[in-house]
Amino acid sequence: MSPEKCCTTSHQLCSTAVDLTKTIMEIPSMTSIPSVEGQAAGRAQNRFSRMLKLLGPGVIAVLSWLGAGDLITSSVAGANYGYAMMWVLAVSLLLRYLIVNIIARFQLCNNQGMTILQGYAQLNPFFAWFMLVYALLMGHLMNAYMIKGAGESLAMLFKIDHPLLCSVAVVLAVWMLVGRNIYSMIEGVMKLLLAVMTLAFIALAVMSGPDVVGIVKGTVGFSIPPDEGVHGALLVAVSVIGAVAGSIANFVHPYVMRQKGWVGPQHKRVQRNDLLFAVCVGIIINLAIWIVGAEILRPNGIEVKTLGDLGKALEIFFGPIGWYVFFIGVFATLFASISGKTTAFPMLITDALQHVLPARRDKYGKEFHHDPMHKWFMLFILVTPLIWSLPGMPDFVTLTIGVSALNIIGLPVISLGLLIMSNQKSLLDKKYRNNLFENIALLFATCLALWVAFQLGVDLFS
Repeated sequence: MSPEKCCTTSHQLCSTAVDLTKTIMEIPSMTSIPSVEGQAAGRAQNRFSRMLKLLGPGVIAVLSWLGAGDLITSSVAGANYGYAMMWVLAVSLLLRYLIVNIIARFQLCNNQGMTILQGYAQLNPFFAWFMLVYALLMGHLMNAYMIKGAGESLAMLFKIDHPLLCSVAVVLAVWMLVGRNIYSMIEGVMKLLLAVMTLAFIALAVMSGPDVVGIVKGTVGFSIPPDEGVHGALLVAVSVIGAVAGSIANFVHPYVMRQKGWVGPQHKRVQRNDLLFAVCVGIIINLAIWIVGAEILRPNGIEVKTLGDLGKALEIFFGPIGWYVFFIGVFATLFASISGKTTAFPMLITDALQHVLPARRDKYGKEFHHDPMHKWFMLFILVTPLIWSLPGMPDFVTLTIGVSALNIIGLPVISLGLLIMSNQKSLLDKKYRNNLFENIALLFATCLALWVAFQLGVDLFS
């Protein structure tokens, strides 16, 4: 080493020693040094914060899934039939996880960078046309019962005898707020209110002393009990399957993933964990609502014919505050769902339209909101459902069960198309293609939907 380098190194060491001495002298006492426990807590808090940031699309998926469909179908099934049809919920939730996971895996791992709709469209133009018509129809109908329910909730809370006017107010509020900066804050408040109602249902389910043996028997029983109440057992079963497994809302997840930046195979693991978390939360919520129906509404002879009937469960246990928690929570649930579907469905419909008419994508680019039809689709999804809030239309519970049952129509096409494209060797490496269980599950979903459609047809014409 040269003398110059030695001098330089010695000078640096001296400077470092002086700085270290100053630092030590500035420390007033040992109490200011972070403890090992404090450092560990800080690291744990950072990990928790990172986890919450990652659990994005799944949380949004839960909020988009947990609409009036889950709330009404699970409570009606529990109130009318106890735990006899619990197997329907178990099968539906399993199918939801498998279908959404396969959809997400295809979009993340195909070697062409295709979206899920591109995957369907490359099979046959029929799929793009089907998705266009089906999403347009179901977007209208799903918002129909949600807008009607939100209007009724608002009317009940403010003691207004004009639910139609309240529904119009909800539509105007959603139109003015969606896409604006203040909406994210309002959405956060709605999610908080939804969480309060959910916790109330979970607490109520635990306090009611659920029949665990009955739940297990109902889960493995695979039986359809005799009809009770206003809504037949088969119709209720179909509505549960439609609301959970066959819902077109399952297609919202891939669009949220893209917005999150999850676009490749490297995101497959976090996507799967995120979805598993979402489905577990969904299981807890649906099970809690079902238990409330079976353990509180059924023994008290309360049939769920209106929103107020379901609110009685919380009122019985928690008094007037329970009634307010329920209706505020229901309004928050429906408002958040209306906003979410008004945002997501136009993207899905515009995507399908641009596959049917590729020239539109060449003209307007890949950003859906640049296509003028996107705004018209949003208006259609939001405004036309108001006709179902007019006097003389079906009541909220009947409309919810009927629309949820209609979801089953799309399940055979969705699951069959997914079965084909998720096994395509030209698009997916072997490790990303379906395993045997997933293929059997998709075949089962297709056959189940066809069998249910046949049974409904027989019941309708008999």
